[in-house]
Amino acid sequence: PDTRNSFVDHLSSHLLRKGIFVFNDNHELQKGESISPQLLQAIQHSRLSIIVFSENYASSTWCLDEMAAIAYCKQRSDHTVF
Repeated sequence: PDTRNSFVDHLSSHLLRKGIFVFNDNHELQKGESISPQLLQAIQHSRLSIIVFSENYASSTWCLDEMAAIAYCKQRSDHTVF
């Protein structure tokens, strides 16, 4: 969340201009809330994920849950992670 309105927006815009579909879960999660089923489905159906680490990334259970879902997909398929 702490990169959403800066680097991630610029990266998403650039990828979209290159014709690469980008899924952004713009829903602001409240403390204790789980990641959305739409985000989990997007991860599962993606060919690649780009993880953007921020200063507060490791302190966010939501970010860690998202990374765990990405790691699971990488182990089970040809999912590429950057």
